[in-house]
Amino acid sequence: MRRVKLTVAYDGTAYAGFQVQPNGPTIQAAMEAALARILQEPVRVRAAGRTDAGVHASGQVIAFTYAGRLAAEELGRALLALLPADVSIRDLRRVPAAFHPRHAARYREYRYTVWNGPRSPLRERMALGVRDPLDVVAMARAGSVLVGRHDFSAFGAADRQPVRTVYSVRVRRAGPVVTVDVAADAFLRGMVRRIVAVLLEVGHGTLDEDRVAAMLASRRPALNGAMAPARGLCLRRVVLGRRDSGQELRTGSRL
Repeated sequence: MRRVKLTVAYDGTAYAGFQVQPNGPTIQAAMEAALARILQEPVRVRAAGRTDAGVHASGQVIAFTYAGRLAAEELGRALLALLPADVSIRDLRRVPAAFHPRHAARYREYRYTVWNGPRSPLRERMALGVRDPLDVVAMARAGSVLVGRHDFSAFGAADRQPVRTVYSVRVRRAGPVVTVDVAADAFLRGMVRRIVAVLLEVGHGTLDEDRVAAMLASRRPALNGAMAPARGLCLRRVVLGRRDSGQELRTGSRL
């Protein structure tokens, strides 16, 4: 039996999220169907993060086990031939049998993209269009309030263990493009989109960093649970490694 890790990129517009579910097509279902055709056996895919409906990825990490003998190049070519055009793969690598992307992830980084310029149908396919000017400096100050280990109940769906460690919140502008990058050990469902919804209010001048700090401390849904639209969100990368040592995972070899 071989355990394989690979990186997946996808445009999530047409999907009901990563995880298999009955109400629409998913990335996991597309991956498992393609692998089953290639390997002639059922294949279960595990992922580092379960992106929601409409959310994209450029660095999702998945893993699966199979009994075949296909080389990496053969398996990669076969997968690309069978996957939908809005899903791609790279970096197929053999890993230890016990490898699980979610457990091996030291942290995950999401990027939310805002097109802060005139209406642009192409740009706004994968970005939120905002016409009014945004105060990026104020947004960055407010984002820094969220860095650290906190109970993030105010910024995510209800969870029995709502404590997460946010390593960084970076807000930057490049012309009309404003990006919000959030890195954390793990995320509550909807957490980044709820953070962005609050930071956009800061950018419009209706909230400040003190109010954001108060929202975090209150543990009540910030802005009544409002979320930025899914289309602007992308899982950029998953850093693998042992959290106790701080070293990135380097085990693994080509198939």
